[in-house]
Amino acid sequence: MGTLAIDTECVDSDIYRALGFKELGKGVVGTPRILSLLSSLLEESVQRNEMESETVKFKDNVAMFHGLRAPTISIQHYIDRIFKYAGCSPSCFLVAYIYVDRFVQQTDVHLTSLNVHRLLITSVLVAAKFIDDAFFNNAYYARVGGVSTAELNRLEMSFLFGLDFRLQVTVNTFQRYCCQLQKECWEGNQIERPIRACGIKDSWPSKSDTQCAPTISR
Repeated sequence: MGTLAIDTECVDSDIYRALGFKELGKGVVGTPRILSLLSSLLEESVQRNEMESETVKFKDNVAMFHGLRAPTISIQHYIDRIFKYAGCSPSCFLVAYIYVDRFVQQTDVHLTSLNVHRLLITSVLVAAKFIDDAFFNNAYYARVGGVSTAELNRLEMSFLFGLDFRLQVTVNTFQRYCCQLQKECWEGNQIERPIRACGIKDSWPSKSDTQCAPTISR
């Protein structure tokens, strides 16, 4: 994979700062706002899907990401752990979020407590390889994520095929996701439509290319 440096100068500085990207310059210690926001969105989506699954039987289209039992670590702590030990940029987490959004649209997967952690570590791994100048290998990410290297290798390939290897994130797409997340942040509305990026469309065609494509909320 090649590298793609997101040109953050093209993103509204106030929005970028509100999401916690700009505060974390060299020598500054802290956790970007984007991490807690994304964890809240994912948790809300998981809770909603699992409530719906009590009355509607979901088909598991990508069983590889489905664990036998839910990990004991929360989504928030898992994301914090990845950020702490993987050393990837804050932008990497937003790109990973975009990838998971695309993956859900393409595969019709429903986020649950049994698959969200594997999707997280895999999406961050792929995002780091694509946009960061330096990144750890799969063996290291496997230790951080609590899976074996062999399993993470398989998850990565399944994830890439699920995305049709469409990893490019345009500045326009990146900015639109930032705007949507910043809006949710200011409104204090932890996305009642979990990761339903209404009105956000990539430049590449999708089989579910509608004005407001259902995404992770499915």
